[in-house]
Amino acid sequence: MKSQKALGVLFFTVFLDLLGFGLIIPILPTLAQDLGASESQIGLIAAIYALMNFAFSPFWGTLSDRYGRRPIILTSILITATAYLIFAQAHFLWILILSRVFSGIGSANIGAAQAYIGDVTSPADRAKRMGLIGAAFGLGFIAGPPLGGFVKAEYGLEVMGYLAASFSGINFILAYIFLPESLKDKNREAAFNYNVLKSIRDELRKPMIRELFVVNFIFITAFSMMQVTAVLLWEQYSFYNEQEIGLVFMYIGVCSAIVQATLIGLFKKKFGENRMLVIGVMLLAIGLLAMPFLQDDLFIPWQLVALLLIALANGFIGPSLLSMITQYCEPHEVGRTTGLNQSFGSLGRVIGPIIGGALYEWEHHLPYLVGPAILMIAYSLAIRLKKSAGSEGSVQAEPISSARN
Repeated sequence: MKSQKALGVLFFTVFLDLLGFGLIIPILPTLAQDLGASESQIGLIAAIYALMNFAFSPFWGTLSDRYGRRPIILTSILITATAYLIFAQAHFLWILILSRVFSGIGSANIGAAQAYIGDVTSPADRAKRMGLIGAAFGLGFIAGPPLGGFVKAEYGLEVMGYLAASFSGINFILAYIFLPESLKDKNREAAFNYNVLKSIRDELRKPMIRELFVVNFIFITAFSMMQVTAVLLWEQYSFYNEQEIGLVFMYIGVCSAIVQATLIGLFKKKFGENRMLVIGVMLLAIGLLAMPFLQDDLFIPWQLVALLLIALANGFIGPSLLSMITQYCEPHEVGRTTGLNQSFGSLGRVIGPIIGGALYEWEHHLPYLVGPAILMIAYSLAIRLKKSAGSEGSVQAEPISSARN
């Protein structure tokens, strides 16, 4: 019962965090353009956010192993609130960039949040619980983007920034009051080595972890190439304004929430995590490939079908990867490993927007052709992982999983 309550509070804090983040999404590319940024520079601004994620994810994860999940989550929420206060004053490009730096640092706590779930759930339930946190992300996108588009259009940038900051403030209060510590045995001996590249290199020496990290990197890279260019694509080729784009993101959020809150457990039982990963990579490749060809008159319903495939792919890939990583890593390094996985994925969020923005500036179809092409590498690795797991037994049967429980 305690773990159920804790997960409920974590779900709500993630939802509030993503609600504030979702406010910004539909207007960020056009705001950057209005402040003088080109399409490739928009990609660089998105990459700055991801670069901070890359640098700070293992930092927060290691701290959470040493001192507990709760203080790390609370601190990162305060940093996120600061980022939104700066964003409210983003009337110059450098202020917008500064706000994205702070936002990237604050949002790098996802490894600690994922480790929290690993602390309070059994291996058999972990993919489903990871899916519930994914559903919180989806719900944040249901309410955030349309609200952001509306507030920006009706009340301006400052009000939108202060509104996002207020959500983080409420988030902090609720987490402070209701979110208990999940880590029973803090690892005071955890190596506090802030060399991200060395830590990742050490993890890449572990075969199963290496393949999972690489699949995550490719998945995030391909997805980020789309994410940074989709607003421009919809604005320029389907002639949608900020409020309409906010509604499109709301649709994506609804699909993601439904998939991750209600279907992940069913798919897990039917396919298993390894097969879910393989199917998810293929669905993502198909959805991305279709996007640029389904604009204007074809947007409804066919673009929405492509976005549904992408939402379904995210529901398959994300929880499966996280569940497998938390079960293959050492029990006393869950926070560190999930933080490093987030950091490795953040490399994709650095590279994806830079490549995606540059490719889009060259020719708008290219990000949606290159993304599926590199996903074929992830597909091959996912197939190999499935075969390896089949020869060794299911993930849940691994000794590490048993030792944790």
